[in-house]
Amino acid sequence: MYTLLRLLFLLGTLLWAVCANAQNVEFSKDQFGSSKDGLKEAQREIKEGDGWYDSDPPRYEQALPHYLNAQKFNPNNARLNLRIGNSYLHSGFKPRALTYLQKAYQLNPDVDPNIHYYLGRGLQLNAKWNEAIAEYKAATPATNPKNAAAQVAAIRRKITECENGRKLMAAPMRAFIDNVGPAINSPYAEYGPVISADESVILFTSRRDNSTGKQRDPETGGFFEDIYQSTRTSKGEWSAARNLGAPVNTDGHDATVGLAPDGQRMLVYSEDNGGDLDEADLRGAAWRKPQKMGNRINSKYHESSAAYTPDGRTLYFVTDKEGGLGNRDIYRIQIEGRGPAVNLGPTINTPYGEEGVFLHPDGKTMYFSSEGHDSMGGYDIFKSVFENGKWSAPENLGWPINTPDDDVFFVISASGRHGYYSSFRDDGLGSKDIYQITFLGAAKQPVLSQEDQLLASRIQPVKETQLAPPVPIATAQVTILKGVVTDEASKQPLEATIDVVDNSRNELIASFRSNAQSGRYLVSLPSGVNYGIVVRQEGYLFHSENFDVPAGAAYSEVVKDIALKKLDVGVKVVLNNIFFDFDKATLRKESTAELERLQKLLVETPALRLEISGHTDNVGKGEYNKDLSLRRAKAVVDYLVAKGTDKARLTFAGYGDAQPVAPNTTKGGRQLNRRTEFKVTGK
Repeated sequence: MYTLLRLLFLLGTLLWAVCANAQNVEFSKDQFGSSKDGLKEAQREIKEGDGWYDSDPPRYEQALPHYLNAQKFNPNNARLNLRIGNSYLHSGFKPRALTYLQKAYQLNPDVDPNIHYYLGRGLQLNAKWNEAIAEYKAATPATNPKNAAAQVAAIRRKITECENGRKLMAAPMRAFIDNVGPAINSPYAEYGPVISADESVILFTSRRDNSTGKQRDPETGGFFEDIYQSTRTSKGEWSAARNLGAPVNTDGHDATVGLAPDGQRMLVYSEDNGGDLDEADLRGAAWRKPQKMGNRINSKYHESSAAYTPDGRTLYFVTDKEGGLGNRDIYRIQIEGRGPAVNLGPTINTPYGEEGVFLHPDGKTMYFSSEGHDSMGGYDIFKSVFENGKWSAPENLGWPINTPDDDVFFVISASGRHGYYSSFRDDGLGSKDIYQITFLGAAKQPVLSQEDQLLASRIQPVKETQLAPPVPIATAQVTILKGVVTDEASKQPLEATIDVVDNSRNELIASFRSNAQSGRYLVSLPSGVNYGIVVRQEGYLFHSENFDVPAGAAYSEVVKDIALKKLDVGVKVVLNNIFFDFDKATLRKESTAELERLQKLLVETPALRLEISGHTDNVGKGEYNKDLSLRRAKAVVDYLVAKGTDKARLTFAGYGDAQPVAPNTTKGGRQLNRRTEFKVTGK
């Protein structure tokens, strides 16, 4: 009996071995003699795929459809499954590789010396961290000592990435990730989104069949890149994206890189000189032809991405030029300066690659992608804050925003609530799509009620679980000031200059222009500064506003439409950046910039005569308010006379609360009534 059982076991083992060997089905007449036509077509597809796969460099995405066609005829060939899996590893849909790699290994464990490494990659890309680590540990290094050392280092790095991913996935970020929809995404690839600070405009790169040149890239087979634009409608939806056309888009590749917070300047990538950065200006509704940014930024190497600071004076950009710390590094440069670009150093840059730099409108928060730090695979998105003269240690944005694949070219709104990036996902409309991330903030934790809930059926009291108070969502420390500049009389939009001044330091921080066609403007005001906003245009009196944004102030949007007045007798202009000590007529130093503007106006217009007047709210005694307002107006005149203005050109008056411009029934109204203004009395 024992002998019989042993014999049956041996026969079963032999049959299993025969079946196992028979599982790998070759594309031969012996296997498919009855399907000669199908076999011939499959062999032709494999030959076509091999031509792309074995080319130098390999063209995996071109090989893939041919291999998939052959696989439909015979799904049980180890070599074909391996090549499909490896092609997917080099495509936009990398997680799909795992199924084919696993099947190749099941069909023939010796299908390739690197099969365990490939399996590790497939498992890592599907966030199967522990299984991936096991495969990486089973991977055998190459026999060549030099290659072996490099492969061992690569495997160790992959294991570290999996350990990072396991840790990050265990504490996911609370966020919604939503496809932005068909107004922007198409069956073709969309990527590289850039937005205005208030999310009213989005520009992105796409490879559609309506590209400007309507030609295909001979290397990839896809259409050439073009830049597209969409705007937010009054209903909060995105309009149908439109191709920018010439002169921004050319017959070659044209890609978005960065957008100024106000949406009036755009950074464009061109293929010239190994990859350069260009800059285009928006004049009215049309983008001008991009211009080279100069050899202080562009080099013979590859400059790939860049971002403006909120003031538009500094550029952060990525290049692989010599002298960096790794494959690709982030640099900083003053656009109008003369000095060289400065490497951000080892806190930000790693021995690996950095890419996709973006500066938040708060002026201190940088987002970028890196293959280093604690990446869970490929490029992950990181955040760093500039404080006390240095960048903080980069923080991984976490799962599910970051994935085991490349996550790059991320931008975020000024509010900090929405981010945008491109990704390959199952709900995509075709190839790579653009997605919106909505950050939800920390979760509300359940707490126990302090009161005992007594139930008749129980002896012991029951604690009732309740939700904790709402957790505030952290927002950026920046104020967005936006509106429309018009001519007061005609109501027509004006292209005007908007100067942003630090009143405390009497320093011009930045200058912007309102749009020539719409008159729209947008200014980002990081917290912690007393700002003077001055709007000026030739032939008009300047208009000033004051925004004292305290340190730590939460995000806010202020809409301020500005109507400029022409220089005519009787016109009044409020000097919103004239400040006095409390209950005194002593000018504060924050008034200097405004006083100097007024002095300049008098110098530039020699015949101009002005009345300087002071005004108060109705709090306090009328006579006292009138006297205080008079003394304050006189203080302004005294300053101007001391600076050389003929005293005969100036008069002063104090009206107290007699000429209110707003009701004194609210705090805001009383603040508007406490003002200094001038009136044109002659010109």
